[in-house]
Amino acid sequence: MDKRYQVFVSSTFIDLQEERRQVIQTVMELDCFPAGMELFPAADEEQWDFIRKVIDDCDYYILILGGRYGSLTDEGISYTGKEYDYAVEQGLPVLGFLHENPDEIPLARSEIDPETRQKLAQFRSKVASGRLVRFWKTADSLPGLVALSLNRTIKTYPRNGWLKATAFPSAETLAELNDLRKRLAQAQSELEEARKAVSHTQSITDLAPLDKSFTVKGEYYTQNGKSSWSTRLTWLELFTIIAPTLLIATADGKVSFHLAELLLARTGKKGRTASIDDSVFDTIKVQFLAHGLIVVQTLNLKGGGVALFWGLTKYGHSVMLQERSVKQNSQDSESETGV
Repeated sequence: MDKRYQVFVSSTFIDLQEERRQVIQTVMELDCFPAGMELFPAADEEQWDFIRKVIDDCDYYILILGGRYGSLTDEGISYTGKEYDYAVEQGLPVLGFLHENPDEIPLARSEIDPETRQKLAQFRSKVASGRLVRFWKTADSLPGLVALSLNRTIKTYPRNGWLKATAFPSAETLAELNDLRKRLAQAQSELEEARKAVSHTQSITDLAPLDKSFTVKGEYYTQNGKSSWSTRLTWLELFTIIAPTLLIATADGKVSFHLAELLLARTGKKGRTASIDDSVFDTIKVQFLAHGLIVVQTLNLKGGGVALFWGLTKYGHSVMLQERSVKQNSQDSESETGV
């Protein structure tokens, strides 16, 4: 089906007009619908309900940050910050594009007031915390960054999108749905067979126990270039970190990418595009297989080709519940549950 997505583009306005123009043009070239403050140039509290409804109708959210924090709401935050917080609350996939060197931005496009500059720094830190962001230096560099990131995000986090009013289930569509059901049943059958095969791995001798420590290392990028990271933890801790991701079948590459992000955050280092050394990741995969925690299988892709997917075994699912569930006598249970 010809599905298109609506993308909210958020930024301060006067100082980033050229940047917004290039980003909006890129969004349209990707066959998406851009939405943003062009619809409501005078931001005020009376228009917030309208802005909120526009964000509700969007599938993805793009934030461009330069050297300005923007005009403040009654709550003391900028309208851009308010839009960002609302998009995050609604669960929209967020793509953040931060200026690489805000101190080098001309004075006319920068915050002068020290208090407002501090608020901008805090906002940048919040946006970069817990998610991958991309850094830009000139308006001309934004189209390539936006196109790459938005395409990747759409594939990784598909949304409902928009269809023409004339779209309806045709005979071809129904046949496609039936084919998908058959493929799913086949995949589930293959997964069950793979789980049965796990029992054969339990006879391995001298297998390192789950409470034995192991060093995981990799690389990530900062503004200064490529850097290395490493962390040491037990096999059980490592499995407990990634296990919830495997509640549904997850592609091998996505497991590696997500685990690298989680472990980089564990080190306390800040950066983007984290990765795990290939040999280390392969060792992790084999070790989890040997312990019967996961099943790894090759599945056929609809567009042709094959891909490797991870899934939890019944034993792995049980271990995850035991290690990740909040216990009744836990002193931290109140904070962990967000109460």
